[in-house]
Amino acid sequence: MDIAPRSDAIEVPAGNELAAPRKPFNLLRWYAWVSLAIIVSVAAGLGLISSRFIIDESVERDALLTAQFITSIADAEVRHVSIPNVRTMGELLDPRTDPGNLPDVDPDARRKARGEFLDHIAHLPDMLLANIYAPDLTVIWSTNPALIGKLIDTDDDLARAFEYKMRVSASYHNFEQARAEQKFVTPPEQLFIENYIPLFAADGEHVTAMVEIYKEPHDLIVRIEHGLILIWLAITVGAALVYVGLYGIMHRAARLLAVQQKRLINNETYVALGEVSSAVAHSLRNPLASIRSSAELAQAFDEGPAQRNINDIISQVDRMSQWIRQMLQSLRPLNDEAVAVDLTLALQDSLQTYAVPLARGGVSLDLQPLPAVQVLGHPALLRQIFSSLIANALESMDQGGRLRIEVVRHDRRGLTLRLSDNGRGMSEVQQRMAFRPFFTTKQGGLGVGLVLVKRIMERFGGTVRLSSSEGHGTRVSLNFRLVRN
Repeated sequence: MDIAPRSDAIEVPAGNELAAPRKPFNLLRWYAWVSLAIIVSVAAGLGLISSRFIIDESVERDALLTAQFITSIADAEVRHVSIPNVRTMGELLDPRTDPGNLPDVDPDARRKARGEFLDHIAHLPDMLLANIYAPDLTVIWSTNPALIGKLIDTDDDLARAFEYKMRVSASYHNFEQARAEQKFVTPPEQLFIENYIPLFAADGEHVTAMVEIYKEPHDLIVRIEHGLILIWLAITVGAALVYVGLYGIMHRAARLLAVQQKRLINNETYVALGEVSSAVAHSLRNPLASIRSSAELAQAFDEGPAQRNINDIISQVDRMSQWIRQMLQSLRPLNDEAVAVDLTLALQDSLQTYAVPLARGGVSLDLQPLPAVQVLGHPALLRQIFSSLIANALESMDQGGRLRIEVVRHDRRGLTLRLSDNGRGMSEVQQRMAFRPFFTTKQGGLGVGLVLVKRIMERFGGTVRLSSSEGHGTRVSLNFRLVRN
């Protein structure tokens, strides 16, 4: 009987494929780019609006001054030649109306007034081109003789000025060759201004002539450029300061959030471990107590060779009980209130407890003078910190050595105490794992000593740092907060 070969490979449907892990959301990076884009957009918008406002206001101011000057000159020239007040310069400018028009005006006086006025127009400062239009949009006079007599019917600004009987001004950066009225004798270099100034009849209602002035005010342009530079510089500096300030605040907030998140995770971990440890301890204590009681009873009645084994049983039971106590103590919540603790007294109590083990292990103590200060903490927990660190140092110097305790920093806010030994030291991997629960390099150790040291120091606003190298010992720095008097 033929048997078809069976394939051991298992095909996984595409829909069941595990999705790629998503990268964690980086709040600081997103804030940096989004806030930068928003601040740059707002700054650019403010800069453009401010620049446009400066240019428009400057051009409008120059146009107003030009219009006032031309109107004043027109009135002055009419009065200068003693033409009756019922006449205005606007009624005298069109030479086509000289024959038979205004018979009460002396022709010589009319020509003289017109000539003086046009001479003033032709010699205006920064002037590129001047045109004067009749109401039919014909050029009746121009500084460019080629334009005189031409009909300009394609200029919207000119038509609007005649229609609404108002002054019209505009600024340009490039002149248009196609516009017949922009036949400059001297082309503009950059920004130039176009002004339409109406001249009225004696009744003040009818526009009898329109003066068109093209100017390139160099002094005004320089001032506008300086103003724009200051505006953009101020906006750039302001935007940079706002960005740096907000980024600094956000960076600090992100760090605080990270620290709080880490603490929350640690607390949840400790709570979970505490619950498990409590359950395990409760389950182990009764059997261990029964084993120890039975061993003690057997020890009382058995005097034979089993005595040594019974002693080992009791020793191992006591050792396991000690482990359980240490584990529960390291995982219990630290709710003790911070009080003022005499640092020297707490250290001396711990050193006195370990005086005999230090002497028996051949470890010399090098205790440098300590300042008389009080630190924030709890007396029992502070003694527990020193006891754990001294025990670790003693364990690492199994062949003898030196334990040095000294103050490496002391100011009005804090104090840093360093404990150094010249024992076996630790590798880089061991240093990274040193403050993790249940990690230990001791044979038979539980790995909660340094964890408890770190928790106690952080509980009272302090920090602990560890540095070590294999064969050169370990240094532990405790940074305490001082009690302010």
